[in-house]
Amino acid sequence: MTIIAFLGSVFSPYYAFSRRFGGGDPLRHCALHVALYRTGDQAGPKRWTMTERDAGSVTRDATHLRIGPSGLRWDGSRLTIALDERTMPLPARVRGTVTLHPAAFTGYEALLSETGNHRWTPLSPRARVEVALEDPSLRWSGDGYLDGNHGDGAIETAFRRWDWCRAPLGTESVILYEADHRGGGGVRLALRIDRNGIVRPIDPPPAATLSRSLWRVRRRTRSDDGWAEVRRTLVDAPFYARSLIGTRLLGQRCLAVHETLDCDRFANPAVQAMLPFRTPRAAW
Repeated sequence: MTIIAFLGSVFSPYYAFSRRFGGGDPLRHCALHVALYRTGDQAGPKRWTMTERDAGSVTRDATHLRIGPSGLRWDGSRLTIALDERTMPLPARVRGTVTLHPAAFTGYEALLSETGNHRWTPLSPRARVEVALEDPSLRWSGDGYLDGNHGDGAIETAFRRWDWCRAPLGTESVILYEADHRGGGGVRLALRIDRNGIVRPIDPPPAATLSRSLWRVRRRTRSDDGWAEVRRTLVDAPFYARSLIGTRLLGQRCLAVHETLDCDRFANPAVQAMLPFRTPRAAW
């Protein structure tokens, strides 16, 4: 399961269109993205929501964020997410509660872009998650992760692509982040984070090639011995892939979550024309 709260959705075709004409108030382009994945031998999202909403549908303060009918609330020790969303393109509901209990906070922030206007924070690399959904009827608990991205510009103008990977290893986590800058060069992060949230940079492992997605998105990662393989593609889009991969990090074979974003493809007019079918815009 993946949940992302967007204030100024980086994947919004409406936001991209308004920026081209000198506008682009981020609060007019907010969304709560939810993806549920099938279990067992079945792959792909079981539910997908990403309805964009205007500023009038958004309220926020230091402990609370509401986007349309859904909301997030922080009480000092846990994050409670109340979901009430509809899927596209086939109509279905995602309604219920997800509660995240962070194990520890890192206090770490990385500058991803050349100008420093794109930043990433692995807020809590390990957390306990409790899922209680009414529609679809689903209850489970397990390991989770909480991070945040902050930007003061369009991602497609700052980056050509990026790859991100998170692997839980016992009481530790390893996170890999590679971003190619639009003007050349880039960022190569390899972090080892312990149970107390202490972040220690490590040398990036050797590069490892992953198979392309169905949309032919090129995926890359790193592993101790240069080997990695895609176990399951969870999201397959023309410019983005979210996957489960097998890899080796810190001397351990592990199952990791991997994401690839191709910003060149995202900016392609043909891709922009396809996006409204998966990211509808609501007036409330």
